[in-house]
Amino acid sequence: MANIITVARLPLLALIIALLYQPAGSPRFVAAGLTVLLILMDTLDGVVARALKQESLIGSVLDIAADRTVELLMWVVYADLDLIPIAIPLVVIARGVFVDALRSVAPSRGLTPFGLMRSRLGRFLVKSPWLRTPYGIAKALAFCLLAVQHGLAATAGTRVTGVTVAAQAAAWLAVLFCVTRALPVLIEGPRSLMAEGGSAQASKVAD
Repeated sequence: MANIITVARLPLLALIIALLYQPAGSPRFVAAGLTVLLILMDTLDGVVARALKQESLIGSVLDIAADRTVELLMWVVYADLDLIPIAIPLVVIARGVFVDALRSVAPSRGLTPFGLMRSRLGRFLVKSPWLRTPYGIAKALAFCLLAVQHGLAATAGTRVTGVTVAAQAAAWLAVLFCVTRALPVLIEGPRSLMAEGGSAQASKVAD
């Protein structure tokens, strides 16, 4: 059931994107409402997995893939609709590629993805709910408010509203969190991988 909820986010995402490209305001407002549902489903699949004891490796992989797909496509779509600068999706995509590449190598070195962090500050920035939760909230607000802004542009014919200011602030705040949480991985990750790689080579020679 949990995996079904996770996978169901993808057709819902496709529907939201299709609605955002409609010329009328009403479909865009519907997209904003469905975006809330899309975000809630990300929490729901985890709750269901724990409640039904359905936590699994494939479930975690699907959840990460769905999260990344939602995040990247939404930023790209909003940039294409000229609601945010192209710099935002470019930064998020580059960050995702490098961070995911480092984390994908970690298991082969006997490390967990979070095990790449060696310093207290690094672990706090990457693992702490004090940053992960605000980051998620900022993204959720940005995605929803940008859809509302887009709807208002079709109905009111203007973007100069409080919603626009709030949407842009949430978007840039999300980017700030995104970069802040990536820096420890990019700085400490290569050092951890090289250290573990050297240890592994030494162990083989000793054997």
